[in-house]
Amino acid sequence: MELETRRRIAGELLLQGKKVAEVARLVGASWSAVKRWKVAVRKRGVAALASKPHPGRKPFLTKRQKRQLDRILRRGPLQAGYRTDLWTCPRIAEVIEKHFGVRYHDDHIGRLLHALGWSCQRPEHKARERDEAAIQRWRCKDWPRIKKSAAAAKTNRFHR
Repeated sequence: MELETRRRIAGELLLQGKKVAEVARLVGASWSAVKRWKVAVRKRGVAALASKPHPGRKPFLTKRQKRQLDRILRRGPLQAGYRTDLWTCPRIAEVIEKHFGVRYHDDHIGRLLHALGWSCQRPEHKARERDEAAIQRWRCKDWPRIKKSAAAAKTNRFHR
């Protein structure tokens, strides 16, 4: 907005008959920029110096398609025809291409998911032999005892 204001002030000064070099000095712009502005003002008026939005590239997926993708992902990979219950970027790219006919690079899928409110999560690996009852016993009985004896040893460690 500040740049637009500067251009508009320059345009008004040019319309008042000021020289290009003087306008450039007054608004703190280059001589060549003021000369371009002068041509624009002569052709279309001061309105030609207004800011123009730069929307960027049109998104590949519409908002509606993104909502559909979110629903597909929430149903899970098994429902989408995969053998394991784990979404990966290549799998999601396949789903997008299959359902919407749009090809995304695997590296861009993370950004797309983040925009949809998803976060990267790794599956928790646990040993098959894991004994939850034994772990709970250890946490409740052994760990507090070990913790207390370690704290006691720590306080007795330094003597003068």
